[in-house]
Amino acid sequence: MTFERNAILGFMLIAALLPVVVQDQYVLHIAIMVLFFAVLATSLNLVVGYVGEFSLGHTAFLGMGAYTAAILSTQYGWPMWATIPVAGVIAAVTGLVIGAITLRLQGPFFVIVTLSFAEVLRLVADNWIGLTNGPMGIAGVPQPSVLAEASNVGAKQLYFYIAWAVLAVAMYLSYRFVYSNAGRAAVAVRENRYVAQSVGIRPFTYAMLALVLGAFLTGMAGGFYAHYISFVGPEVFRFAFMASMIIMVLIGGKGTL
Repeated sequence: MTFERNAILGFMLIAALLPVVVQDQYVLHIAIMVLFFAVLATSLNLVVGYVGEFSLGHTAFLGMGAYTAAILSTQYGWPMWATIPVAGVIAAVTGLVIGAITLRLQGPFFVIVTLSFAEVLRLVADNWIGLTNGPMGIAGVPQPSVLAEASNVGAKQLYFYIAWAVLAVAMYLSYRFVYSNAGRAAVAVRENRYVAQSVGIRPFTYAMLALVLGAFLTGMAGGFYAHYISFVGPEVFRFAFMASMIIMVLIGGKGTL
């Protein structure tokens, strides 16, 4: 516990120094995407690594967060600092709805149904022209006004620190969950569902907590992605993002922060 906490703090502090010593736009862009995917991997790990359910539908939450931020900013003029947390909340509500259905299933049934939800939302985004602009997507997602006078490198540095802040929130909330009673109960469910039930742990409840928290973090990442890329299309629901998340979790180690 202490080692993991110190390792996380050390990594975050070292990462915060990167824009100070690196002035190359491309390197900063890669670093921003690393932080973005770190949030996605951390959120998926809560479900795959700690609950033990192999979800393939995390792109549903990414897409919901991205579209929420894009719609609120382009159609209603919301600033970035407001759209990112709201994107997380909308994704968490989506997670609550999806979890209420999928978490009653186990094994391959859970995997297939979660993937199906992501595909259904992709089809909705592709065909609800009035809201999502269909296959054309939502372009021109506003960026922070402070960037108006910033140089190209300055803009990348600002986005780096925004991504760093989102990752810091994700790591903090994940750490608090993992080392709480709820996190320990989730691990008990992962190790042996029936033994956990025999000592009064309700698998559905703690799996739902992990899924909703993971959805919230993924939604925040999606909101950031919408503003950073300045475009959101149905491709955010595609399996390519999901494959990257899975690979990162498996290589980085399931059940570790």
